[in-house]
Amino acid sequence: MLVLVGSSSTGKTRACWEAVQPLAAEGWLLWHPYDPTRAEAALTDLERVAPHTVVWLNEAQHYLGDLQAGERIAAALHTLLTDPSRGPVLILGTLWPEYEDQFTVIPRPGNPDPHSRVRELLASRTVTVPDTFDQDALGAAARLAQEGDRLLADALARAGSHGRIAQDLAGAPELLRRYKHGAPAVRALLEAAMDARRLGMGLHLPQAFLTDAAADYLTDDDWNRLTNDWAEAAYADLARPVHGKQVPLGRTNPRPARRPPIGPTPTTVAALPTGPMLRLADYLEQHGRTARRRLCPPASFWHAAYTHLIHPGDLNSLAEAAEEMGRAQWAHYLRLLAAGAGHPGALIKVAWERESAGDQEGAASLFWQAAGAGDPRGLKFLGQRLEMAGDREGAESLYRQAGEAGDPDAIRGLARLREQVGDLDGAEALYRRAADAGDPNSLADLMMMREDAGDREGAEAMAREATDAGDTLCFIVLTEMREDAGDLEGAEAVAREAADVGDISPLLHLWRAWHDSYPERAESAFRQAAEANGGPTPAHLARIQEEAGDREGAEAIALKAADAGDFYVLRDLERMREQAGDQEGLDALYRHAADAGHIRSLLGRGRWQYGLDPDGSPSSPWSTE
Repeated sequence: MLVLVGSSSTGKTRACWEAVQPLAAEGWLLWHPYDPTRAEAALTDLERVAPHTVVWLNEAQHYLGDLQAGERIAAALHTLLTDPSRGPVLILGTLWPEYEDQFTVIPRPGNPDPHSRVRELLASRTVTVPDTFDQDALGAAARLAQEGDRLLADALARAGSHGRIAQDLAGAPELLRRYKHGAPAVRALLEAAMDARRLGMGLHLPQAFLTDAAADYLTDDDWNRLTNDWAEAAYADLARPVHGKQVPLGRTNPRPARRPPIGPTPTTVAALPTGPMLRLADYLEQHGRTARRRLCPPASFWHAAYTHLIHPGDLNSLAEAAEEMGRAQWAHYLRLLAAGAGHPGALIKVAWERESAGDQEGAASLFWQAAGAGDPRGLKFLGQRLEMAGDREGAESLYRQAGEAGDPDAIRGLARLREQVGDLDGAEALYRRAADAGDPNSLADLMMMREDAGDREGAEAMAREATDAGDTLCFIVLTEMREDAGDLEGAEAVAREAADVGDISPLLHLWRAWHDSYPERAESAFRQAAEANGGPTPAHLARIQEEAGDREGAEAIALKAADAGDFYVLRDLERMREQAGDQEGLDALYRHAADAGHIRSLLGRGRWQYGLDPDGSPSSPWSTE
């Protein structure tokens, strides 16, 4: 199996196609599953793949990223690869880098892990395709051009300086030109489509939705100049092909499902779209993801989504995006629609809202509906509520059902019940089982169990084991536990050990925690973190800039760190300005964080303080936050 990873129009598919040509002469067959949908076709017929077959998974995100079937497809591919009786077979796929990142990133502790099997499948099976031709390839292209290849000669004249030959040949510049120089109505429709795709909507976009969504992308002057047939004219313009027979935004005909449903029968079947459906060109979609990634769509976009969308996945994706962007009312109403259409994730979040409002019976009903729609978390959350109510037997039954249905966190719940009755050996076995199944918190829980039992050496060994497995949370949790117990030297020793294996966050935690109470210890922890990091940390640099009065410089460092996933530097600036009584500076920080798309990282701290986990669910008494 080999998956080529690269940006749009870099030649991934062509490279795969050229590579398999010699196999045809040896009697190999090629299978491209796509009907009625790519995911359904793959899941239904993978077991029928015979030896000497090329399984063609072009744009593999449509298979591995499917919310309902992706993990099952990954498991079926793994079975195909590891069954000697079915070989030889070759699985070829292509992916954009952002999808590879989405599939392979290890989630933060406490967050769901929806792509654990996909991550295992892709390990050591990807090859990066560069965005540009290197000098050797450009030299080969130049020789071919000199020998009479006029197409390459034209492409080299336009793209030889930067090496983006494949994109040029695929028509990307013309697509971009059509967008940038299009009429206002054309640009508005394209930007609405770009926002829809980057915020999680599917490939097929309802035309009625895009038409209404485009309204607020236009200025008042442009809006007043529109004729009655503006939409028809704009769509006709966007349907004109560019080089490579691509169109900026064109009609598409999604195939209806004609096969029996796979897996649990959903509680509500999504209605089929009744109007025309459109698809945005891949290159423009990728351009929109980059150029518009920090922009929030206008009100007409959300109103059009609420008015026209019926697909539960689209509704839920936009509800999540609206919440991330601070559009709480739209998030609420879109999530209600998604829940009504049977989306299990939306059902669960609406259940939390009902529970917070005191409607326990309504919440329980929604959790059951989510379980019936195929999400075992519904059973797990029902089990948690029984556990809090003291019904251990009922909680254990639901946890077992959820665990058998594929929720490793439910197995962790069983381990917790064993720990509570003193069965530490049984608890350890279950914690390890949950960890093997992909639960990110189980090793940390096992470490805390050993620490609480007085087994300090065992707790430290567990932290090392978790770190080797890719879980960087355990050392910081152990640091906090010893700090809370008053063992400052023990806390610092654990933090130093974490730094030795490349994680300086426990030392930075001690710096933040001891800043006021133990300033000398805090400075020592900070220096050790800087030394282990090979130089000053972003937090250190931002602090120096802040103390020197360079607020803009400090914010620039903090926002850059947040872009890389380190939100604590932002929170450090927030704390420093709060302590200094710098309300103007705080306001500026919030504005800049919002503009950069990181306001949630600051608001998230308050959410935890008021009894909510970072994913929006009510905090439980066993939360590690």
